[in-house]
Amino acid sequence: MPQQHPLRLGVNIDHVATLRNARGGGLPDPVRAALVAQEAGADGITAHLREDRRHIRDADIDALMEALEIPLNFEMAATDEMQAIALRHTPHAVCLVPEKREERTTEGGLNVAQDENKMAHFIAPLRGAGCRVSIFIAADERQIVAAHRIGADVIELHTGAYCDAFAVGDLEARDRELAALREMAAFAHDLGLEVHAGHGLTYEDVTPIAALPQVQEVNIGHFIIGEAVFRGLGPAIQKMREILDKARP
Repeated sequence: MPQQHPLRLGVNIDHVATLRNARGGGLPDPVRAALVAQEAGADGITAHLREDRRHIRDADIDALMEALEIPLNFEMAATDEMQAIALRHTPHAVCLVPEKREERTTEGGLNVAQDENKMAHFIAPLRGAGCRVSIFIAADERQIVAAHRIGADVIELHTGAYCDAFAVGDLEARDRELAALREMAAFAHDLGLEVHAGHGLTYEDVTPIAALPQVQEVNIGHFIIGEAVFRGLGPAIQKMREILDKARP
């Protein structure tokens, strides 16, 4: 098993599959990307099997489960189809995310509080099968409490608003979003939830998130795959790994 780090890095390989599907055929291979990430210092691989299969495909999940030595975080919508796939494979972790066909990427966090009873029944078989259940949510106390009540093991805090404010130089909004993430990470940790973070993180903005002591894992995909065009995938991941290690010595 590859080395584990104080702050884990999950690498999302969805957009390697996006490139493959844009051209057709089998290249570039997302499973090869996952193995490169594993070698370069990733602690886990994230793959989102969408309802419309726009990037990751069922066969990719089969191959990832077979090939990986590090954990697979299976992102999915809370649908019967995806539950059945997760129960068939029993990956290390299942992360429930909102999903709309028209969106380009996952927008916002899951509204767990809206239907706690349904969500509790949905995740029970997954937990029973041995999957760690994570809920992708905004830094919102009501949603965190709901995630805790339904029995989630992990929450992943949506960092998109923080990253957007950082990118445009809106310092007031950046600091406000970071303060909310800091406060809600501590709140979730005190409830006994494991805290992860992700969405939109880059070399430039990841350090303040990585420095939050309650955050145990960050998941990064699109930026790393984009950076790999210029650096190569292994060096792009190694650079992110270095930044995380400096933020959390």
